[in-house]
Amino acid sequence: MDRPELESREVKDVAETEGARRATGVSAGDHPDPEVPERAKRRQFSAEYKLRILREADACKGSGEIGALLRREGLYSSHLVLWRRQRETRALAGMRARKRGPKPKEVDPRVKQLERENVRLQRRLKQAETIIEIQKKVAGMLGIPLNAPELDEND
Repeated sequence: MDRPELESREVKDVAETEGARRATGVSAGDHPDPEVPERAKRRQFSAEYKLRILREADACKGSGEIGALLRREGLYSSHLVLWRRQRETRALAGMRARKRGPKPKEVDPRVKQLERENVRLQRRLKQAETIIEIQKKVAGMLGIPLNAPELDEND
């Protein structure tokens, strides 16, 4: 054997074994892409779908039929338990998807009334302050001395 043939065989062997040491994302053959999806979406089921599945589950009489139904649809037995409970307590309205997250706080009607009153009083205060400023200017132009108002503890 001559030397160049031996070296080319060694290089070939090294190239084949280095495939296992490649960086992530570099495809060395038929390997699946290791990229992780951005974020899994939560499944949402319509009320009609839930009712259809419940009817099918109720119609299952034989051993293992419900399990087959759940596998076929990709569901868990806890789905059936929850949907049956919703059907019993709230009928179709409870089967509809509910918005997730914090629920909006109910506003007391008295709060709205107090807010309107607050806006009205602020408007009157601004008007009264404008009138006082005009009175001060008129008193200054006429040379009428004004008594300094006594300061309250809150001012």
